[in-house]
Amino acid sequence: MPFSFQAKFAGSDVDHQRCTNQVLTQAERLCQQQNKRFTTIRRRVLTLIWSQHKPVGAYQLLDMMRQQARTAPPTVYRALDFLLQLGLVHRIESLNAYVGCTHPGEPHDSMFLICQNCHALAELIIPEISATINQVAAVAGFDMDHQTVEVMGLCPNCQQKNDRE
Repeated sequence: MPFSFQAKFAGSDVDHQRCTNQVLTQAERLCQQQNKRFTTIRRRVLTLIWSQHKPVGAYQLLDMMRQQARTAPPTVYRALDFLLQLGLVHRIESLNAYVGCTHPGEPHDSMFLICQNCHALAELIIPEISATINQVAAVAGFDMDHQTVEVMGLCPNCQQKNDRE
């Protein structure tokens, strides 16, 4: 079954402020729809995640938050849990880090291409792959809770750097 997709790795050509503004607007809308509070801490954590355009760890977020105000680890973890539940961020298991969701509010399975060199990341939504995984799990009698596919390799920029060396 053929399918097509476009993988876009975040890079220097990205307008970080525009991305952040868009995701904050989406987050506010999702919170209103679900009658949830989008607190200052939650907003700050989401802003920091999107400003990186790469996976960021909880303790990196904590260090960034502490530059502005005294912050404890549970505060960051509670904000991350909220953002995960609302579908605004994804947890990248292989890196123990978080990244902003490029399709918040839309149900989808998580699939990522992750550069093992620079940690650039592209989120993919390919229903055919999700369906195949679901079918295989069902045939195996496996009661699947959720799926996250993480594919490690080299992004186009790192491949070019390797070719030049």
